[in-house]
Amino acid sequence: MGLLDIAIIGGGPIGIACGLEAQKKGLSYVILEKGPIVNSLFNYPANMQFFSSSERLEIDEIPFISKEAKPKRDEALEYYRRIVTTNKLNIHLFERVESVKKLDGIFKLRSSKGNYESKNCIVATGFYDIPNLLNVPGEDLPKVSHYYDNPHYYAGQKVAVVGASNSAIDAALECWRKGAEVTLIIRGTEVGQRVKYWVRPDIINRIEEGSITAFYNSTVKAIHEDTLEITNEKGETKTIPNDFVLALTGYKPNFQFLEMLGIHITKDEKRLPEYDPETMETNVENLYLAGVICGGMETHKWFIENSRIHAKMIVAHILDKNHKRHP
Repeated sequence: MGLLDIAIIGGGPIGIACGLEAQKKGLSYVILEKGPIVNSLFNYPANMQFFSSSERLEIDEIPFISKEAKPKRDEALEYYRRIVTTNKLNIHLFERVESVKKLDGIFKLRSSKGNYESKNCIVATGFYDIPNLLNVPGEDLPKVSHYYDNPHYYAGQKVAVVGASNSAIDAALECWRKGAEVTLIIRGTEVGQRVKYWVRPDIINRIEEGSITAFYNSTVKAIHEDTLEITNEKGETKTIPNDFVLALTGYKPNFQFLEMLGIHITKDEKRLPEYDPETMETNVENLYLAGVICGGMETHKWFIENSRIHAKMIVAHILDKNHKRHP
């Protein structure tokens, strides 16, 4: 393939946007994605509906037409797949990047299927890979999952959902509607304020009427084969019958990978990577960040709708550098 202008790590919506922009500007590039097209979206729950409307999920001003104002997961998968195939983007799927080293100003990438060299590198890997663990005894039992797909699996079962964000609340409601006996374990005092505005009243009503049991100010203490131990802010412990645990407590970026690249990350709880907000270039020259990865542990900060602009910012900066070198 020879020396590339840009190597893009991650084939989600923002990685695709970066590839589109590079292609439009005549730059050579490759997108390396460890799974299928928009792998993170593929792993979202089957019935998930986006918070954003379809036009806010568009990239490169390519229209996204959905049945409702807020599209479903499968509609998004179809939209981004058609962008990739119609534009014949140079994307390599099911190819995990294993290492990146910068030697003599050139990025040398080793993947599960080959080696690449590039003048510039963009990391657009998102944060959906690594779940925030409960770190309690029994978390490794087969009945525990940090991902949720289809509520049918839990019909007629006693299901504990840990968390108070959109993913947890969606799972609790869907499982209850399929006949599961649902218990919510919420660390705070209420259902999360960022829960979708049309969903939050629904879950509150189900809790208030007793259809779904909620334990506030509570955390999981231990998980057993057929029970679950929880504790509250007073230190009181309660054991409840349980068949399955959905620990939907959020996810985090692969900080180890970012640090391997030489990117500086703050030592506080936010774990923010260092980059120039005007160009998206990190402290490593010619290495850029794009998309939700920019927020570190603040995974609610960046979305498709407000980070799709990163593609144009990055490519414009690369072209500007090229022009200054070769006026």
